[in-house]
Amino acid sequence: MTSALPRLHQEFVERVRAEVARDSRLTALLAGGSYIHGGFDEYSDLDFVIVVDSDQYDEVMAERRRFAERAGELLSAFTGEHVGEPRLLICLYGPPLLHVDLKFVVADDLDRLVERPAVLFARDPEAIEARLEAAAIHWPDRSPEWFEQRAWIWLHYGAAKLRRGELFEAMGMLAFLRDQVLGPMLHRRAGRPQRGVRRIEGLDGPANELLTRMVPTHEADSVRDALSAAIDAYLELRNDEPPRERINDMPGALRRYLDMDRPMN
Repeated sequence: MTSALPRLHQEFVERVRAEVARDSRLTALLAGGSYIHGGFDEYSDLDFVIVVDSDQYDEVMAERRRFAERAGELLSAFTGEHVGEPRLLICLYGPPLLHVDLKFVVADDLDRLVERPAVLFARDPEAIEARLEAAAIHWPDRSPEWFEQRAWIWLHYGAAKLRRGELFEAMGMLAFLRDQVLGPMLHRRAGRPQRGVRRIEGLDGPANELLTRMVPTHEADSVRDALSAAIDAYLELRNDEPPRERINDMPGALRRYLDMDRPMN
């Protein structure tokens, strides 16, 4: 369990724990994210997993917004289909403002996990602890082949938008590439789970410099330089764990494409 939580977070944990205990259809309350990884502070989200009796699951899912409303002053909530997790209800409470994730699962869903959650409440503590101990826990790190198959397509997309003059679209692709490719590869280099750019500032100076070179201003030359820096960064990080097969003609074909509209001296 994490060290002492900020008062706002601790009070919310207690409210959610009380709501779960009050509803006989709910069998356990678990916590993940920063609560178990450490580094929890006043800016952290709360990530809850609520275990539901399988016979009552559909009913609870239909009423989950009402559960969220009972837990505090709910301002807004939406479901997590955009991250491939429809069981998730993403909530904003306040004021004071607090981001809370509520994921509703059945006990069988605990057999395969990405992290070992903390048990905050359980009607049968021994059974839930035994299930978590037996679970297959695997963080979904991506393979060198996953990066190689995608990086060049996404880089070309950014270059095409630059050449068309859609600078914001190209800048958006650079941000996407940092989150999906370069950030995870930097975490891999540091021996950490691949978590996008989460807490990437905690890595050493060269890691931050690698990413800041690909943060452009809204100018064509700046975006072009950032895309070129992104190519360089990917090639450097790829050398850490090279893919079995590399995409043909890269990076040469992309560099030529990127420079086609560059004014000649």
